[in-house]
Amino acid sequence: MKHFYTSKSLLKFSFLFLFVLSVFSLTTSCKNDDDDEEFTDHLVQFQVRGVKGGAPAGTEKVVIKTIVTQVGTVQDTKFDPVQPGVLNWASEEFFVNSSQAQLNLDANAILPNGDSELIVSIIVDGEVAVTKKVVGSGNQNVSVDFSFLEL
Repeated sequence: MKHFYTSKSLLKFSFLFLFVLSVFSLTTSCKNDDDDEEFTDHLVQFQVRGVKGGAPAGTEKVVIKTIVTQVGTVQDTKFDPVQPGVLNWASEEFFVNSSQAQLNLDANAILPNGDSELIVSIIVDGEVAVTKKVVGSGNQNVSVDFSFLEL
């Protein structure tokens, strides 16, 4: 009978030991979780530029028709943002927290020649983060996006 009592105690002790070990490993594994990611502010600017190409000076002009900017889920659309013949548009510099994750810039312009260009850029912290250009004549569209999230 005494032997039965000691094996029962050993079984209880084993369950207690496993329980304590499980609780300990659970608390130490959760200790290193990085749920509190640090987000930082970045200085951002959008730029759109047209290059009229081979047209002689003073004849045909680049006409920037539409610019759409988006920061996170907030979208802003500008129709006819500059006078005809003005080849550059730039937003004001502004701060964006990296928690916003996504920046988008779309532009539409009427280009006069086959070698005309429409160039859009997103500048982050003073450096060009992403740029894209389209070459051609007529109604041209170009779109770029930038994400603060690292994959």
